[in-house]
Amino acid sequence: MKGLFKSKPRTPPEIVRQTRDLLLYTNRASSDLRESKREEKMSELCKNIREIKSILYGNSESEPVSEACAQLTQEFFREDTLRLLILCLPKLTLEARKDATQVVANLQRQQVNSRLIASDYLEANLDLMDILIAGYENTDMALHYSAMLRECIRHQTVARYVLESQHMKKFFDYIQLPHFDIAADAATTFKELLTRHKSTVAEFLSKNYDWFFAEYNSKLLESSNYITRRQAVKLLGDMLLDRSNSVIMTRYVSSRDNLRILMNLLRESSKTIQIEAFHVFKLFAANQNKPPDIISILVANRSKLLRLFADFKTDKDDQQFEADKAQVVREIAALEPRDRS
Repeated sequence: MKGLFKSKPRTPPEIVRQTRDLLLYTNRASSDLRESKREEKMSELCKNIREIKSILYGNSESEPVSEACAQLTQEFFREDTLRLLILCLPKLTLEARKDATQVVANLQRQQVNSRLIASDYLEANLDLMDILIAGYENTDMALHYSAMLRECIRHQTVARYVLESQHMKKFFDYIQLPHFDIAADAATTFKELLTRHKSTVAEFLSKNYDWFFAEYNSKLLESSNYITRRQAVKLLGDMLLDRSNSVIMTRYVSSRDNLRILMNLLRESSKTIQIEAFHVFKLFAANQNKPPDIISILVANRSKLLRLFADFKTDKDDQQFEADKAQVVREIAALEPRDRS
């Protein structure tokens, strides 16, 4: 007889609606509520989030069903479920936070009628990025919120919002936070922001060249932290060697201050930093329209540079590196001082 009264399994939209109700409850739950009642609701909420994750990712017994994923995604973004989930994240258990982070990540890629509806939702709710970025200042929440943030900036409009916001200046400090895992995570997000959406990045760097590279040089390339310097010089090379940033690159390699910093990095004891610095330095050497003060610095340091490059090798046989080095040596050897006038 028992089987006759089994409750019908919930549909994906029903699970999302019930999750939304539980999130609303959690968001407004006050301390005067019975502890047992609150725990019961929290347990139900965590179970629901796990179930949503299971629908989106599948489980050991079944693959995700595209129709169920589409229904769930549509319901999730129909109202403010994402906002509620982000606001309530600190109140969830550690396991539920991990599940919620994976749910948010997956939803950014789910298409409904060939549209990424997460992108439309976020475009209308860009202030959510303010909450996610501020997460870097909360040790317990930083890695959950930042993982969500990186998935959200897959959408170009969201990345543009973050790049153009005051938050970009904060990343220079987040990258140097004392907690290694949070600082490394901030560096990963920073790199993603500056490399994923080429045209948006080029526009950002053009508009914000002065303050951005002043901060980049002083806080990252000249940081006392070895890892910060290593990551920064590698990312600088990635940015300047990207074809979409050719105008920025030309401007960067025309500055004597930038050249001074790169020449100091070439003298580092770390072979890794030296090699990465070389990939940027070669752009100064290869520039066919070098300003007179760049030429005079290179000429004044010619013998030191040529001595350095004579013993300069990578750990593995790299023909491209050797060809680049030979070209740089030729360029420097051939330089003639120019009259500054």
